[in-house]
Amino acid sequence: MKLSNDKLKLLTNDLIKWIREMMSSTGGEKAIIGISGGKDSSVVAGLCVRALGKENVLGVLMPHEVQYDINYSHEICDFLGIKCKEVSITPMMKSFYEVLEGVKGDFIDDISEQTKLNLPPRIRMTLLYAISQSIYNGRVINTSNLSEDWVGYATVYGDTTGAFSPLATLTTDEVIQVGRYIGIPEKFIIKTPEDGLTKKTDEDVLGFSYDTLNRYIREGKIDDKDIKDKIDKIHKYSRFKFTPIPIYNSYLPIKAKELGNFYNDKK
Repeated sequence: MKLSNDKLKLLTNDLIKWIREMMSSTGGEKAIIGISGGKDSSVVAGLCVRALGKENVLGVLMPHEVQYDINYSHEICDFLGIKCKEVSITPMMKSFYEVLEGVKGDFIDDISEQTKLNLPPRIRMTLLYAISQSIYNGRVINTSNLSEDWVGYATVYGDTTGAFSPLATLTTDEVIQVGRYIGIPEKFIIKTPEDGLTKKTDEDVLGFSYDTLNRYIREGKIDDKDIKDKIDKIHKYSRFKFTPIPIYNSYLPIKAKELGNFYNDKK
């Protein structure tokens, strides 16, 4: 969706205000962000700098083995003037594989490809939280966008996690527009998105373009019925990634004061 300058201004100002409010409501002061050098993490970091000040934003770079585009991550941190730290997750990956090798033959025949694909984002999020919890009032900020989330292009307990998610209701093209509005250099916001795991672009993995997906999300229009059916199916079966874990309701009495609606189906 093409946003007018007035809409972009209102949206951006509201995002900045919302980030301040969310940090305050969670008792947070320092934003901890995993920096990939692409549009999502660059825009989230840029918004957090505006909301909290660059001294309160920390970028964590988490390559696995050789990451050919790691310079993008360093450059956006330099541009925003935020502190950053590069921490390789390769030793942690090797340790996990060694542990998993130890259970082969008992529980599993082999380490699945899905395990290999989802392990890096889960390790990265574990690392972000380990750093965040060692920083006074540190909070991990989620960098996912609506387009990826709509089709479940995310890892449970990996990039679905964070204290709050500024971009969760913005499509990829809207993230780009916000990025341009706040002055993020073009090279970061138009960088071809790759998952960093399969060495393929997001669109190669998904099998359709973000333009097609975004138009369908915002306008409900799509020309290819097969792609529509594919998107609908993926969306349906990936919703569990973004909903609270189901809780069995025993209907036993709770007499203590309840803060918030813990159960949704009380009798």
